[in-house]
Amino acid sequence: MHDNREWPQCQRCRKGVLLPLSDYGPQGNDIPFKIWACHNPACGFSLRIDKGQVSIGRPIRLKSETLETRR
Repeated sequence: MHDNREWPQCQRCRKGVLLPLSDYGPQGNDIPFKIWACHNPACGFSLRIDKGQVSIGRPIRLKSETLETRR
């Protein structure tokens, strides 16, 4: 499958593009586009929606990093 979508340019670094990330809710329901994150690792910009609240710039952690910090 070939995807020809054009993603928005990151307004912070102007080098990366914002990519949508999805998640699953507590009951297993799909939450599409929960986070938009810049693909430029040096930038780290993100826009996130949690329970109707929009937050900007919260760090995004990989699941393995989250599990390690809970130990």
